[in-house]
Amino acid sequence: MAVAKRKLATVTVGQPLAHDSAALHVQGRATYIDDMLEPEGLVHVYPGFASDGAVGEITTLNLDAVRAAPGVITVLTAADIPGVNDCSPARGALDDPILAAGSIRFHGQVIFAVVAETREAARHAARLAEIRIAKSKPAVSVEDALAAATQDVGEPYAFTRRDVTKALAKSANTIEDSFRVGGQEQFYLEGQVSLAIPAEQGAMMVHCSTQHPTEVQHLVAEMLKQPDALITCECRRMGGGFGGKESQAAQWACLAALAVHVTGRPAKCRLDRDEDMIMTGKRHDFRIDYQAGFDAKGRISAVDVDLFARCGHSADLSNAICDRAMFHADNAYFYPATRIASRRLKTDTVSNTAFRGFGGPQGMIFAERLMEVIAGRTGLDPLDVRKINLYTDGRDVTPYGMRVEDNIVLEIIEQLEKTSSYRARRKDIAAFNAANTVLRKGLSLAPVKFGISFTLTNMNQAGALVHVYTDGSVHLNHGGTEMGQGLYTKVAQVV
Repeated sequence: MAVAKRKLATVTVGQPLAHDSAALHVQGRATYIDDMLEPEGLVHVYPGFASDGAVGEITTLNLDAVRAAPGVITVLTAADIPGVNDCSPARGALDDPILAAGSIRFHGQVIFAVVAETREAARHAARLAEIRIAKSKPAVSVEDALAAATQDVGEPYAFTRRDVTKALAKSANTIEDSFRVGGQEQFYLEGQVSLAIPAEQGAMMVHCSTQHPTEVQHLVAEMLKQPDALITCECRRMGGGFGGKESQAAQWACLAALAVHVTGRPAKCRLDRDEDMIMTGKRHDFRIDYQAGFDAKGRISAVDVDLFARCGHSADLSNAICDRAMFHADNAYFYPATRIASRRLKTDTVSNTAFRGFGGPQGMIFAERLMEVIAGRTGLDPLDVRKINLYTDGRDVTPYGMRVEDNIVLEIIEQLEKTSSYRARRKDIAAFNAANTVLRKGLSLAPVKFGISFTLTNMNQAGALVHVYTDGSVHLNHGGTEMGQGLYTKVAQVV
């Protein structure tokens, strides 16, 4: 619970208020899940996986040495799950098992989980399993997935405006290129962690470092074959999330909850950093193939682009991420004729997931790369190419049919160009670079058009519950999670 100590008159929108937990953070007194007092009888859970990096059918799974290790209470496998063995955010997909059974789809996939008296004992025992796999050739890259011609994790999608092939043929200049946008680890300071505590009549309290407590509640309940009402999920704060705890925190909450179900004791599951990075998804990496047509002034006439996303072994959030990459492949620029297409490729790798921008940065990187390439071909300053292609009145409908209103981006950029002394600084930089063969400088000015809504329409809503007590104090419940952005302070300001 966040406690606002300022007087009501000062808690208003627009005031530069301190983060409600700022003092606790700098004093080291902010409580994260691993700082919570451990309940009596707590057991520790640690996941186990095959260490040789192979994918394929499991031919041998011998856990005798794991069970015999000091401090081990029990070992959990898929057979211990009373309900649905799935932690996928894609409802009904059933493509992301909590504990793998039968086959391994990627290096780091969890096959079993050790429950022990101490975390060290659980982690040590998890390495003692004898696992043999009938190895198959993995598809680990975009090219592997295209060559394997396996079913994608989502349906291919494209939207078009006018006949892009004809527009390209009529263009004064054309380019054809391919490049890659790399992935990225979220590297939240607090790793994946969950603490599950049993309550009366099969109920359970789950403390989870998650951006999506509702989903954790649902998946834990589904796994245990219990109604959602018996599962409570709470998250006071996260030590960072960046998208990496939107869907992929659920698996570790499920393992802690399963340990409670089997042992009747409270259970905690916390990953070490190295295995956290192996077992959890990253930002989607893309291969982007495109053709574009333009005139001598750099004005674009046609764009034909294919976005190939390496999604991993399951859908996770890839469809929404790839959709958003498509919606941002124009960034702030008007494409008169265009085809923007996306493939959501299945690979034998950990499922990639949400990361800040949620596909938007990958799409915008394409648009900005295109501006730079056209500038190189025409000999123009990249800013001039950007300015001539910006959305303006009359050139203000996106490739997906949405009208861009209040077209002031050109005015803003021209102001920035002037107040930043852009031209003079570019000239100085060119002179510096001409005189230096090792140390180089650069300067760029680029716009961003970003859609702030959810692509799933029914998620564009929120609610809050406000209790006003007889002593004048206020208790506020809302649907957001705090991961360092100061959400509690912001919501309190609004209320």
